[in-house]
Amino acid sequence: MLRIENLTACHGSLTALSEIGFTAAPGSRIGVFGHNGAGKTTLLRCLIGAHPQAQGRVTFNDLPVPPGRVAETVRRGIAFVPQGHNVFPTLSVQQNLQVAGLHFDLRFLSEVLRLFPVLQERRGQMAGSMSGGEQQMLALGMALMTQPKWLLLDEPSTGLAPVIVRNVMRQLAEVNASLGTGIIVVEQNVPATLKLVERALILKSGRLVFDGSAEQLAADPDLWKWF
Repeated sequence: MLRIENLTACHGSLTALSEIGFTAAPGSRIGVFGHNGAGKTTLLRCLIGAHPQAQGRVTFNDLPVPPGRVAETVRRGIAFVPQGHNVFPTLSVQQNLQVAGLHFDLRFLSEVLRLFPVLQERRGQMAGSMSGGEQQMLALGMALMTQPKWLLLDEPSTGLAPVIVRNVMRQLAEVNASLGTGIIVVEQNVPATLKLVERALILKSGRLVFDGSAEQLAADPDLWKWF
């Protein structure tokens, strides 16, 4: 269980999040939406302990997630895929996955390759020579090498063609179904993400203004009023 209570986070004198609170059940799929500057990325960074100027309480399985101890949080079971293609371009696909799983069980590599057939096909290829969509798949695979209970993703569809976005969302659904991994995804592509997630959160100027089912949000005839 992830629990966020009265979370407030700042960037210098600017308040990025204000008194955010919600709980996330194991294995759930949650989309976080909002305009640029709404606090979405800051929220993810707080959930993994990467934002130093945070007050309130973030707990994972009833234990605190302290700021500044990201490696410890990853070992406990929360993985974060930042925006962009976060791979080692001069290493092969397999080497990228092995580096990501170095402090974990490298035997899990076979499961990651099963989930992402394109990585199996390209395992000897240099990561930097892959397409943007393939690099995004590799970044997801690298995060999964830590065998997380929660996977946090910051705009995984950025810069990808619509058909590739559908592939990424389909692979995330497979990860959730096969491994039971909870997913919290920040996205600007609201329609595509609502097909993946079961719950939607909307941030506006650092405040949580909507917390409901994805189905409810998708059915709202005036969806964009929230933004």
